[in-house]
Amino acid sequence: MRFYFPDSQDQVSPSYDFLNDEYSPFRVRQRDDFYAHQAVKPAPYDGILVSKAIVDGSVKGAGKYSAPQRERLYRLGVRNFFRLPKTMSSLGDCGAFNYIDEERPPYTVDQVLDFYIGCKFNSGISIDHVIFGYEPELTEEDANPAWVKRREISLELAEEFIAAVRSRNSKILEEDDKLEPVGAAQGWSPDSYADSVARLQKMGYKRIALGGMVPLKTPEIVACLKRIAQVRAEGVDFHLLGITRVDSMEEFAKFHVESFDSTSAFRQAFMDERNNYHTADTAYTAIRVPQVDGNPALKRLILAGVVSQSEAIKAERECLQLLRDYDKDLVDASKVLDALRRYQVLLGDAKKLKQLDNQLKRYGATLADRPWKHCTCDLCREHKIEMVIFRGSERNKRRGFHNMTVLEAKMRKLSFT
Repeated sequence: MRFYFPDSQDQVSPSYDFLNDEYSPFRVRQRDDFYAHQAVKPAPYDGILVSKAIVDGSVKGAGKYSAPQRERLYRLGVRNFFRLPKTMSSLGDCGAFNYIDEERPPYTVDQVLDFYIGCKFNSGISIDHVIFGYEPELTEEDANPAWVKRREISLELAEEFIAAVRSRNSKILEEDDKLEPVGAAQGWSPDSYADSVARLQKMGYKRIALGGMVPLKTPEIVACLKRIAQVRAEGVDFHLLGITRVDSMEEFAKFHVESFDSTSAFRQAFMDERNNYHTADTAYTAIRVPQVDGNPALKRLILAGVVSQSEAIKAERECLQLLRDYDKDLVDASKVLDALRRYQVLLGDAKKLKQLDNQLKRYGATLADRPWKHCTCDLCREHKIEMVIFRGSERNKRRGFHNMTVLEAKMRKLSFT
């Protein structure tokens, strides 16, 4: 089972100064920064998934890449740009979530292939249009006409895509440089997904990405996979777009799912209210110490005169120092929690103050168990308690990279035989 990590320009600076919260003045973003596969060993994924919408932008606006970064990607190719080891593969897609409100995808097949082949991807997914709805009993005659249209658009573009890939591949001499076409299957029910797969196989696809399943419950995904298995041709494998579900991967693999992609473990590090730092059997809440100079909400309170800047800076520094002292066994957890309480009260967020006692209990559990001390990943060994401090992208992304090492270890223990 291969895991692809969707790129969104998530790197960390190896020279970042945690004590002063400063970058090196000589740092060049992306060029000098580390991706997760450089920051931890073993690499926490088997490949990178890169969306055209992230690189080139879409109807929603510019992508995550600056103009120089975009030019460097096209010039170097995806392997050299991401500094991927030889064992890793690359997968391109269009980023369908970026144009979900459009009547048709905003890209042509030639534009997408210019991206895939221009950046030298190993594999590329055909242009699709996401269907947000699941009604397992609906036939095509009864289904939402917009869903039917989106599925037909996806299939029409898939047929055009594989023909164009064959044409372009015929002009590429080296076999390893040729693009593997991956067909995108959309649906709203087990039958509609199965029909999409059957038609993609007839076009010649040997690898098919199943899209639009992120909102589905695991039994619904399994129901679709079981129905798809009835039409699956010999030698065809499947990719699950945007789905992790580690506890169900062994079940998914029985239906020839051989790869998936997800940012879930990474994003939980800074998007989840509670489960920020993962371990093999549980998850801990990261300890929030807002940056006085880098927190927009706090800046507004200071400018409005609600919060004293000098008091906020003093409280912020006290919290950080006590956390580091706790890591060295110089103070008790109660002293750290008292400082965190005072800082939160000073900030005066009424909503957070109502939840403060429960939040501090979770912080207490994190401090009591000291999970960073039991982790063997490179980042936890180097940065220690900084890994559980919720504060700025450098700490938060490192915690996300740590979470992916936990995911990788869980995947390694699964049996796919």
